[in-house]
Amino acid sequence: MIIGSIVFEFYIPHSGSLKEKRMVVRSVKEKLKSKFNVSVSEVGNQELWQSAQIAVVTVAPDKKQVEKVIQNIINFVEVNFPDLHINIYKEII
Repeated sequence: MIIGSIVFEFYIPHSGSLKEKRMVVRSVKEKLKSKFNVSVSEVGNQELWQSAQIAVVTVAPDKKQVEKVIQNIINFVEVNFPDLHINIYKEII
């Protein structure tokens, strides 16, 4: 069993309140869950208006499959949320 994790650090420049930020975070989380069937959670910066950390975790029987899913998730986020500034940290165990 191989576990892959990604932590996205988002800077949301157009967010002027926690409510606006949460709308963006909810959108990212819901789209990732429904499209990739992965576990997603906001793991940091909950009280900052323009910053969020979202963790995504997937499990597969082999490393090649985990790498493919992780790369597809990263591509999806970069294409579908171009107005966000993103730092990406990934790990495969």
